[in-house]
Amino acid sequence: MSTKDSLIKGTLVLAIAAFIARFLGIFQRVPLQNMLGDNAMATYGIANSIYFLLLMIATAGIPVAISKLVSERIAVGKFAEAQRIYAAAIKFAIFAGLFMTTLLWFASDYYATNIAKDKDAVLAIRALAPALLFFPVIAIMRGYFQGRQQMMGNGISQIVEQIVRVIVSVGLASLLLFMGTTEQMAIAGATFGGVVGGVAALLVMLFYWRRLKKQDIKDQQPDISNEKNQEEIKAAKSLTYRKIYKMIFKISGPVILIAIAVPAINFIDSSTVISLLEGKLGYSSAEEMLGILQNRAQALAGLPIIFSIAISQSILPIISSAYAKKDQLVLNRQTSLALRMSILFSLPVILVLCIAAEPINVLLFKNTLGTSVIVYLTASTIFQVLMMTSGTILMGLGQFKRPMIHVSLGVILKVAGNFLLAPWLGIGGIILSTAISFSIVMILNLLYLKKTVSYTILGKKWIGTIVTSLLLIGVGYLITMFNQSMIQLSIERITYAVHSIILGPIIGILYLLFMIKFRVITENDIRHLPIRIQKVMQKVLRLINR
Repeated sequence: MSTKDSLIKGTLVLAIAAFIARFLGIFQRVPLQNMLGDNAMATYGIANSIYFLLLMIATAGIPVAISKLVSERIAVGKFAEAQRIYAAAIKFAIFAGLFMTTLLWFASDYYATNIAKDKDAVLAIRALAPALLFFPVIAIMRGYFQGRQQMMGNGISQIVEQIVRVIVSVGLASLLLFMGTTEQMAIAGATFGGVVGGVAALLVMLFYWRRLKKQDIKDQQPDISNEKNQEEIKAAKSLTYRKIYKMIFKISGPVILIAIAVPAINFIDSSTVISLLEGKLGYSSAEEMLGILQNRAQALAGLPIIFSIAISQSILPIISSAYAKKDQLVLNRQTSLALRMSILFSLPVILVLCIAAEPINVLLFKNTLGTSVIVYLTASTIFQVLMMTSGTILMGLGQFKRPMIHVSLGVILKVAGNFLLAPWLGIGGIILSTAISFSIVMILNLLYLKKTVSYTILGKKWIGTIVTSLLLIGVGYLITMFNQSMIQLSIERITYAVHSIILGPIIGILYLLFMIKFRVITENDIRHLPIRIQKVMQKVLRLINR
């Protein structure tokens, strides 16, 4: 399989899995928000924000380091060394999980009461804390599979994790409310679903790990746990854990700062929004606005970046391998492909969510509150998409210091932006500071990447892309006007469901047609898609270009 095919296949596997997992994550929030309301969901969001930040600090850099180190060694035939690196990382993950669980449990009271200004979050944070026992190990395993370019286990584990999380979270919260417990207990029950989901994900990863190990034995790959292939195993064992951890932390230290950019920004919002907006809106309204930002806008705005995450996970081992082999041609081609795919795959999702924001908002969350917040935050994710992909490519090239500096600057700008803009623009200032942060990091990443790799993103195709976007916004407006005048059912939520069902597919189909018509998507772009998709796309291409 060519590197281009590997990138496309890996991206599709991870993107499909991530879309399903993210959809399930939104599906989980819908009944919870309907049962508990936006204020209680702010408490739920605070617990998740601090949890995800600590999880990223504990693991973010290490899976990336494992993926890079493993892919580099597999590329030059040092399989036993790759296994030894993986074993060392697993041991670290177990220690990190124990430490972070303890830290989160005992720090929950101080953080919730004195920083987030929501003492009701203490129980929810503690209910979620044990998940940190499992997810560092899961993250390391996913990094190893990523380095081996085996994406199926990663994808299936994400789906299973979310299915179990949804069932347990919604079921336990419903049960606790039915039993007449406090709202705080119900929120804690909802967050505890993350713990059970973690156990399920770990079991899936262990299954795929055993299967991969059997395949390695069949392929006669050296195993550091037995006495075969003594020469290679001896060479691998000369790589002490001390040397391994030194290599891992040399990479992972900067990567932690790069990878926590988005969780850090969400954490900044969860920690400051109430205090910044309380004087302008009052405590209850400020808490409600935080709930809308976290559980409506951030949940939906997380959909467009799924492709960027999938592309980043797929491209890292490919870039690392090409860099280890000093193959500049592959580096140039794969970098251009990854950046172009990030735009082409994420843009239709952004357009659909922005154009259909109001009906989707009512369909999922009962009312139109926060529709503008959803639109503006989702639109800003175009910067986040390129920021994440370009940052990952730089890491694959061994360039960690610069993106680390860029992200640090972005986080500083985010904090400053919140305090400067929120008193003036309210929640709009919070969103604007996020957009500024992402865009600055994106620009700096792309400028620095240009020094090493000769890449193009869309080139002259930007014109067709912009024209397509403007046409779709116009079409979306006309369809919305038609829906509002012609389709009004007795139940408002069903009315908006019909509006969403009409708008979404039409915008998605027209995006594809316009992009082909304006030659933004060409036959060369679809040549490396899976065969079945490729055949369908070629028929569409021939039909449009007649």
